[in-house]
Amino acid sequence: MNDGWLKRSILLRMVVIGGLSLALLIPSLMVMGLISDREQTRNSAIGEVSENWGQGQTIAGPILTLPFRKYIPQQKGPPRVVIEQTHILPDSLAIATTVSPEVRYRGIYECVLYNARLNLRGKFSLNALAALNIKPDDVVWDNARLAIGISDLKGINEIVTVNWDGKSFAAEPGVEAGNVLNAGISIKPTVVPEKREFEFATNIELNGSGDLQFVPVGKETSVRVASSWTSPSFIGRFLPERRTIRPDGFNAEWKILHLNRNFPQQWVGETAPASGEVSSHAHTASKLDGNAFGVKLLLPVDEYQKTMRSAKYAIMFIVLTFLSFFLTEVFNKKVVHPIQYALIGFALVLFYCLLLSLSEQMAFDTAYSVSALGIIALVAGYTRAVLASTRVALTISAVLTMLYAFLFVILQQEDFALLVGSLGLFAILAGIMYLTRKIDWFAIGKTDVTT
Repeated sequence: MNDGWLKRSILLRMVVIGGLSLALLIPSLMVMGLISDREQTRNSAIGEVSENWGQGQTIAGPILTLPFRKYIPQQKGPPRVVIEQTHILPDSLAIATTVSPEVRYRGIYECVLYNARLNLRGKFSLNALAALNIKPDDVVWDNARLAIGISDLKGINEIVTVNWDGKSFAAEPGVEAGNVLNAGISIKPTVVPEKREFEFATNIELNGSGDLQFVPVGKETSVRVASSWTSPSFIGRFLPERRTIRPDGFNAEWKILHLNRNFPQQWVGETAPASGEVSSHAHTASKLDGNAFGVKLLLPVDEYQKTMRSAKYAIMFIVLTFLSFFLTEVFNKKVVHPIQYALIGFALVLFYCLLLSLSEQMAFDTAYSVSALGIIALVAGYTRAVLASTRVALTISAVLTMLYAFLFVILQQEDFALLVGSLGLFAILAGIMYLTRKIDWFAIGKTDVTT
């Protein structure tokens, strides 16, 4: 390619600049891949800490399981007797929880852990047996079991004692009906047919990480959570009726009726059918877990999410910066070589690597400021050396400063990021159209440009 032709042809230079812009998408995508890899490394580190301390906890129960004799008629001889299980949920369930959070580190990565002190209390009614057409004489009362689902038993800190109808029972690990609860603890309470209602209460101290959820097994379930964590996210099937988020923590309260969920108060078999369905072994414990709700302890800033969001604007930065240099060529009769464009483009892509690495070591806003100032200084100094013009270097610095400030504003937005971004791009396009409104592009194409 003839260098003189490249200097004289505006159209050819525009094609070359456009090709460079598209080519720089490759390193931009590589940077986005690097961000994802670092995020996965962070998640793996958090997973290792959580595995040793206690993972996200889901509390389901208590559930009262009563075995009973079922008689199956035979063509000849007496009916065959089989043992079935009936599962009864509490009429009322009240859970009060205090969550004490703690931030720990694995290398450079932060992990949110917590210790939760739970108080569960409520009552059961045996009137459910009549609803299932189970006769009291057919129930094997001595083999009754009360189970509380806890998703990660490793997090239990102290011996759990359950107060059942005024008597204390030490909990044992494991649940017999594995398809109803995936994991948990259980006791063998004293249940007698002469009494129709039984009260229970227990305290559980539990380690966990990330989130704490509850399954609304009560006919009326109320949950109260208090914590000193200042960045909660309420997750799951139900949002709290009342919540208060303060500079020193939060409080949240839920109240859920059995009519709000998709499983009944009592059923026969290993698993819970949806309301109105016939009991089936095809259903799993996910039927209960699918109705879980609770709170997730969020880190105030996720540097990887913000860095990824900023990297998605890389093509905009490259195009607008190249456009600024191209307009400088047009107005100042100077030529920037494609290699110089490429070096400037690589500097713009390097910003995201700097932001990623620095944000792992310091606050994101500080990392963003340091990275942006470094790239602005680098590009401005290079422009001053190449074009031998302080005025052009200052102009390019002002353009980059406005672009980085614009991106920073977008990153601070959650609900209005698209609106702010659209209005900003509209303003930028309007400014470019205003600056170039009197340029005769055909005349420029016929004019030689000197270095």
